Amino acid sequence: MDALYLVGVAVLAVFGLVFAVILFNFFGVWLRARIANAPVGMGKMVGMRLRRVPVGLIVDSRITAVKAGIEIPSDPLEAHYLAGGDVSQVILALIAADKAGISLDFNRACAIDLATKGTGKTVLEAVRTSINPKVIDAPNPAMGRATIDGVAKDGIGAKVKARVTVRSHLDRFVGGATEETIIARVGEGIVSAIGSADSYKDVLENPDRISKAVLAKGLDSNTAFEILSIDIADVDVGDNIGAKLQSEQADADKRVAQAKAEVRRAAAVAVEQEMRAKTQEMRAKVVEAEAQVPQAMADAFRSGHLGIMDYYRMKNVQADTSMRESIAGTDKPRTEAT
Repeated sequence: MDALYLVGVAVLAVFGLVFAVILFNFFGVWLRARIANAPVGMGKMVGMRLRRVPVGLIVDSRITAVKAGIEIPSDPLEAHYLAGGDVSQVILALIAADKAGISLDFNRACAIDLATKGTGKTVLEAVRTSINPKVIDAPNPAMGRATIDGVAKDGIGAKVKARVTVRSHLDRFVGGATEETIIARVGEGIVSAIGSADSYKDVLENPDRISKAVLAKGLDSNTAFEILSIDIADVDVGDNIGAKLQSEQADADKRVAQAKAEVRRAAAVAVEQEMRAKTQEMRAKVVEAEAQVPQAMADAFRSGHLGIMDYYRMKNVQADTSMRESIAGTDKPRTEAT
């Protein structure tokens, strides 16, 4: 009996110690939640500690929500923390949306919080943007471009700076396109609106026609934002693209014509060289024929067809012909005189 008594006392002592430890660790948090009318059971707190969930964060977040008139149990808060979410940001976003009259439930807020994780943005920022719209510059100076350039039908360019006022569309925030898509779509719409203008003067006189044309295209579809307005902040005259293109086309045509002329010149030079070669060939034949004249004369002497007096008369005729050609100033080759 004494042994059983001692065992019972030991067990009670252990339970008492455990209870004392629990009271020491959780009584303050439990009391704070109870006084704030946002009670959290002691057993749930112990379970949070065993699951390595910060008890103070969950309890304080629940207290904040309850005091703001939003009843959220501790289990969904714990589950969102275990999923890697920011519980404090979700609660603050829910409170901000509730005070602004924006419909946002807890699950949607958790989804937005998880979707913005690692992007540098928070669910609270998304709600604040939905309450207070923000302005986006188009184009974004951080992307290395200062203006959106377009060309009117008269060939003269226009440089435009726009400011887009947007607010978050919480129902499309998860899976919706980001600000970069808004900027790209607005830039495309501005270029199209400038291109449809008959003259750059129309763009300068009525810049609001650009914003109206762009807004009519519904550029905020499937994005996380709703476009409220597109304001043209600045319009400048750009280069005369039409004249530049015509000048470049003229230069290209000139180079083509020069290339064709060079082909014709090369062909003419080739023909000239060919004719010179033929001339030299004919001259070679003439020289060859002249070389046969003395041999023919020798044969004529041997055969008796040519006498010595006939030869001298022929030489005298050649001498007279050469003298007359010299007096007349002609400079014909000897081969032609003979």
